[in-house]
Amino acid sequence: MPAVGELLNSGTARLRAAGSESARLDAELLLGWAVGADRTTLIAHSTAPVGDGAAATYERGLVRREAGEPVAYIRGLKEFYGLAFSVDSRGLIPRPETELLVAEAEAEVAWRLISAPRPAGTPRLKVVDVGTGSGAIAVSLAATLRKRRMMPEVTILALDSSADALDLARENAVAHGVADEIEFVEADLLTGGTAESPVEPGGAAFDLVLANLPYIPSADVDRLPVAASFEPRAALDGGPDGLAVIGRLLVLLPDALAQTGTALLEIGFDQGPAIEAAVAALPGRWSCRVLPDLAGHPRLARVERSTNPVRPAGAR
Repeated sequence: MPAVGELLNSGTARLRAAGSESARLDAELLLGWAVGADRTTLIAHSTAPVGDGAAATYERGLVRREAGEPVAYIRGLKEFYGLAFSVDSRGLIPRPETELLVAEAEAEVAWRLISAPRPAGTPRLKVVDVGTGSGAIAVSLAATLRKRRMMPEVTILALDSSADALDLARENAVAHGVADEIEFVEADLLTGGTAESPVEPGGAAFDLVLANLPYIPSADVDRLPVAASFEPRAALDGGPDGLAVIGRLLVLLPDALAQTGTALLEIGFDQGPAIEAAVAALPGRWSCRVLPDLAGHPRLARVERSTNPVRPAGAR
């Protein structure tokens, strides 16, 4: 039987030849998936033999990865915000940079709940995740707020125009025990809600609007690495300038946001000036602050009315 190290070395060479920019990591993840162990265990036991069944599973995974399929789809899961999410072609694979959006949302909810007294009968904070996809944002936030014992004061609505994506999001919510904390509604952005969950402009005043909508310019989508071709194009293609879908959401904010509400929108690294200009064009007085990700790239637009109270930096 081949050893762990032998399979890793040969797999890495094959994936590198196929064009993978993360060949060693891909090989480790695929072998770990095949044998049911994490990467640390593999590295620590490089001479351990790998059974025929696991080796065959690994081989099938390598073939799929050589064809360009994302490792996350092959394994059927992706780690995000400390949780493991089921992923497949129904939804976009969660990216590490989107964790900033969840962290800011968590901080915003916590600040709103503790910054002022909340007498009995105070309405729950209303949070909406627009274009939820796999549910990574809504589920991560719900799971985190539950740990912090804040969920009783928060309602979370997850919207998507794709029924298939909503099914995937529900599966992830069930897997993490928060299905009863999130309502899932098929809707185009903030329009087209049901009678039970009206989300038409003017029909709901959300305290927090979260969105990781498609923001890649159409002309750039086909130039993405081949792995992206396995993901839903609608979850990537942001129109000619990358801001077509986000722009449609911005137009709805004056009606959809509560007077003291905040929207947190993920954007492309070069879209800061464009999003600021789009916000400035909204009726009324609005502010837009663009926050950087861990790599220092502009990544998250914080949009709210200029009269909103300012949350202290780092407040949790």
